Amino acid sequence: MNGEMEATTQEQVWAQDDLLKLLEAMKVALPQKDLTKYKTSESHLDWQKVAFNSYTAEMCKQKWQEVSKEIRKFRTLTELIVDAQDYIKNPYKGKKIKKHPDFPKKPLTPYFRFFMEKRAKYAKLHPEMSNLDLTKILSKKYRELPEKKKKKYVDDFLRDKQTFVQSMMKFREQHPDLVESMTKKGSNVPEKPKTPQQLWYNHEKKAFLKGHPDATTKDIKDSLGKQWTQLSDKKRLKWITKSLEQQKQYGETMREYIQQHPELNMTQEDIVKSTLTKAERHLKDKSDGRPDKPPPNGYSMFCAELMSSMKDVPSTERMVMCSQRWKLLKQGEKDSYQKRCEQRKKEYEIEMNRFLSSLSEEEQQRVLGEDKIGFKKGGGANSPASKKKNSKAKANPEKPKRPISAMFIFAEEKRPKLQQERPDLSDSELTRLLARMWNELPDKKKEKYKRLETVLKAESEKKEKEDRSRLPDPPKTAQDIWQQSVIGDYLARFKNDRPKAQKAMETTWSTMEKKEKIMWIKKAAEDQKRYERELCEMRSPAAAIASGKKMKFEGEPKKPPSNGYQKFSQEMLSNGELNHLPMKERMAEIGSRWQRLPLKDKDRYKKIAEEKQRQYKVQLEQWLASLSSQERNTYKEYNSQVSLLLSQFKDDDEDDDDDEVEDKENKSEDSSSESNSPETSDSDSD
Repeated sequence: MNGEMEATTQEQVWAQDDLLKLLEAMKVALPQKDLTKYKTSESHLDWQKVAFNSYTAEMCKQKWQEVSKEIRKFRTLTELIVDAQDYIKNPYKGKKIKKHPDFPKKPLTPYFRFFMEKRAKYAKLHPEMSNLDLTKILSKKYRELPEKKKKKYVDDFLRDKQTFVQSMMKFREQHPDLVESMTKKGSNVPEKPKTPQQLWYNHEKKAFLKGHPDATTKDIKDSLGKQWTQLSDKKRLKWITKSLEQQKQYGETMREYIQQHPELNMTQEDIVKSTLTKAERHLKDKSDGRPDKPPPNGYSMFCAELMSSMKDVPSTERMVMCSQRWKLLKQGEKDSYQKRCEQRKKEYEIEMNRFLSSLSEEEQQRVLGEDKIGFKKGGGANSPASKKKNSKAKANPEKPKRPISAMFIFAEEKRPKLQQERPDLSDSELTRLLARMWNELPDKKKEKYKRLETVLKAESEKKEKEDRSRLPDPPKTAQDIWQQSVIGDYLARFKNDRPKAQKAMETTWSTMEKKEKIMWIKKAAEDQKRYERELCEMRSPAAAIASGKKMKFEGEPKKPPSNGYQKFSQEMLSNGELNHLPMKERMAEIGSRWQRLPLKDKDRYKKIAEEKQRQYKVQLEQWLASLSSQERNTYKEYNSQVSLLLSQFKDDDEDDDDDEVEDKENKSEDSSSESNSPETSDSDSD
């Protein structure tokens, strides 16, 4: 793919006029006051707006990178002198306007007036105190000050404020050029709408300041911080509706503003889409009559009803209990849950249609989009589970697909006719109708489709047998491994536009130096070794045994427990009774329970295990007979090598045991000889 891309860029010759057009388009795409570093501006530039004629955004970006390599990226002294001249002419431009000698000073607040008046006095009284401690004392004193005494400072502040406003007006008249530079670019942009919480906070803040005029922002936040979450749904809805009204007005004014200012390069995407959180949106929809989604099946409905009475049960155990109780239900009871669920789904469809009819087209699209996403299990197409499935499908493109069931064969046959007869039905409604028709179909008519299913199943099994000895996943190239590691960053940069992200990765890889690629080349070499190793494991059973991995044979019957204790432990592990314990403690508990078990029960488990062993032998013989001679030989070779290894381990263990016995005997002989030595010495002395 890289070769094709390089060829296209080489074939595309840029004329001088086209290059000048490119630079002009870049100029237009830049903001009016481009004051950031060139690298920052380059990274934030919207290349889609730069693209023109047959030149794509990627081609324009690539050409600019080529041109920029040929030009200098430093500033000369001449250029700095030009900037210095501009500074000398307007030294108070921009943020420095407040340093202008004629710029009026803001009046001090009532508290600061009190603070400046009393600070010297309290500093003499408490010389050991720090500035922070003095500030705390004075702020406390000001809060405790009576209203009459406070009025003096407030009046002084209001008088100075009036003079400040008048002097500010004079300053604007005398220095209009400085005031223009002071105002931000795009200051007349419509104000963004506030969230429900912000609207509520501003309202409550005003009410709080009326009662506590000297309160600081910290005091306000402390008192109002947790109140929003404790508000009732009714009160919260009031602020949600106000926020939505603001958002609607903002959208209209913003569209007009974009039309009036095309030079700002703003689009509909720059408009704030929503001010509500998911919880707030759900609350608003519910109050407008949006119905709750029904459970997908009867089992889910049963679990939902049961869990409402299981609040004291830990969450880890709830599902286990639900599944155990569901198993105890009779088929008739299960069917009744399923019928109730189907009825609830029908009611939901009617209520949902009624709710949608009360909304605007834009809102209908939003609700329908949320509804589709909600019904996709695992979070939709971008979920990790679906990505795993997609990657498996890509890795094994030749893997035979599962044969479709008899019901699906029936559905595919009847669907075209039904679509002509009922064009008003959606795909999901058609599927439900076909499922109902299948359930009502007599058994005699179903046999035709079941025969087709068995034929397709036999063909699928045949293909699986042929592909059983297929090769492992092919090794990846260095570029593939690198792309896999950075794909997330590129998708985020290009707003999940995969083709653009892919092109950008390919250009980056082609411009990367060899030093940067070495790490990925090494990883590719490791992947190649992995492929060769897995290939050896597949072709030789001995290699699989040496690697410590158990070789899998498709269709091989599962080995049953060899004795009564194994059967008992298998039963204890499968019933989920000890799931709350770690594995080591679980096995210890099973062992202690087995010891406490009566002899009759132990014999019963032993008989079950023996019966299972007999059944396994029959199944194994049948399975071996169904294999080809080559597969049978591979299986026998693998098992013989496993048994040989096991026997070697046993021999080693026995040798170790013999060595231990010999050591013990030698030690006992030494000890006996030592004990006898004093006696002999005594006898000699005698």
